[in-house]
Amino acid sequence: MLKIQKFVCNMIQENCYVVSDDTLECVIIDCGAFYPDERAAIVDYIRQNNLLPKHLLATHGHIDHNFGNNTIYELFGLKPEVYAEDEYLMTELPVQAEAIAGVRLDYAMPPVGKYLQSDDVIRFGTHELTVLPTPGHSKGSVFFYCQAEHVAFSGDTLFYHSIGRTDFEGGSMFQMIQSLRMISQLPDDTIIYPGHGEETTIGAELAGNPYMDR
Repeated sequence: MLKIQKFVCNMIQENCYVVSDDTLECVIIDCGAFYPDERAAIVDYIRQNNLLPKHLLATHGHIDHNFGNNTIYELFGLKPEVYAEDEYLMTELPVQAEAIAGVRLDYAMPPVGKYLQSDDVIRFGTHELTVLPTPGHSKGSVFFYCQAEHVAFSGDTLFYHSIGRTDFEGGSMFQMIQSLRMISQLPDDTIIYPGHGEETTIGAELAGNPYMDR
């Protein structure tokens, strides 16, 4: 069974998740830790629970979801894995930091370790996460979906009764609508862990999210 620990990070209140199972292998999703105490909290959780990080995953290439990649790389040797369509965003993380968050990075970001493709499978422990492309917020936005446990990490595609912005570079409302139609086909009890805000389910979003339509 998956154990999911959430950390709310940086000035934009982004959600980072450490996801593990009984084998103690884990993945880190959207490490947006910016402040030293946020970075320490994630590292301490991993070490205190004797977890073995296997993948550093990003649901998309925006800086608020990647601020802490250097800490994970330096301490655990993991490079970020992100969907190929967001390669251009990953090369512009320092520029994004100034434009979006008003900060100048005084550290280097690690290079991308792998550019993911549609339906790639990320394995750790006894679990698998499937890469589901969900363009709209960015060209390379994805869901990481665990079919066995009906759990999905939605990044900034789907929030509780809302969706991510489509007015950033590479965003598209048309693509967002197509993505929402696709993910609406997931089981109603699928728990959604979003990039910001509280958890929800596909069923709750079909019932209460004005952007969702089965």
